[in-house]
Amino acid sequence: MVATSKPNRKVIITCAVTGAIHTPSMSPHLPVTAQEIADAALGAAEAGAAIVHLHARNPVDGSPDQTPEGFAPFLSVIKQTSTCIVNITTGGAPTMSIEDRVRPAAAFKPEVASLNMGSMNFGLFGLLNRFTDLKHQWERDYLSNKAIIFRNSFADIEYILTTCAENGTRFEFECYDTAHLYNLKYFLDQGLVKAPLFIQTVFGLQGGIGAHPDDVQHMKRTADRLFGDQYKWSVLGAGRNQLPIAAMAVAMGGNIRVGLEDSLWAGPGRLATSNAEQVRLARQLIESLGYEVATPDDAREILELKGGDRVAF
Repeated sequence: MVATSKPNRKVIITCAVTGAIHTPSMSPHLPVTAQEIADAALGAAEAGAAIVHLHARNPVDGSPDQTPEGFAPFLSVIKQTSTCIVNITTGGAPTMSIEDRVRPAAAFKPEVASLNMGSMNFGLFGLLNRFTDLKHQWERDYLSNKAIIFRNSFADIEYILTTCAENGTRFEFECYDTAHLYNLKYFLDQGLVKAPLFIQTVFGLQGGIGAHPDDVQHMKRTADRLFGDQYKWSVLGAGRNQLPIAAMAVAMGGNIRVGLEDSLWAGPGRLATSNAEQVRLARQLIESLGYEVATPDDAREILELKGGDRVAF
């Protein structure tokens, strides 16, 4: 009898190309304008990202912009050029109202939208220890604020879910601590979300769970216990934790997220020159462990998405 090998597991790479944490003064490579964001997303997709997670920014000073008008220019370019899956943030920035945060996802009906699963202290002030030469006053005011509470109450989460309920959008459930997994279990039990759940566990942000291997294992064990085979697991590690946590998660059966939203770095003391550079590093990691990188169509099948032809952009 001739032995046949099992098909390799396919690992989804998400790339979060700009976000609302890092500011333009921190890196010349952080995408700010609509063209830069589109180019960054397309480069990441070409490098192997099945999903691109998108925020918008003010093109003049780089501050977070959660208006649909801020998203429209780069969404259309990405849709016309690539088959990658677009994931629109409903997190926006932690200083925004829930009504503003949901507007782009409600307007454009993407295949995937992010959804933060609990309130938390949100501390960016540690970044001022490394980055002191800031070009814009908003950057210093934003980063130095020690009173930010990233509000994601049960009412807020339900508001986003019900606002997008008829759009066929699935969610990337961002869980920054153990309680956020239990919050998600509540919404699953209430029938407001359905399997397969795409759970993104977040490590290393000030105010959330840490980035120790024990923290990663704890979140995975908790998710396994709460959701069994009803979820797909992904991780993101903030800053220098990005690739070590990615390596751990891939070895444990998970998917990974990289991108300049989460880390500006491509190695110790070396800024990443693009989002695509981080995706290539993630791809090398996945393939060196003997797995395959999921294509956008693979990811659509794994996550049971509605398809790129049913979005509103």
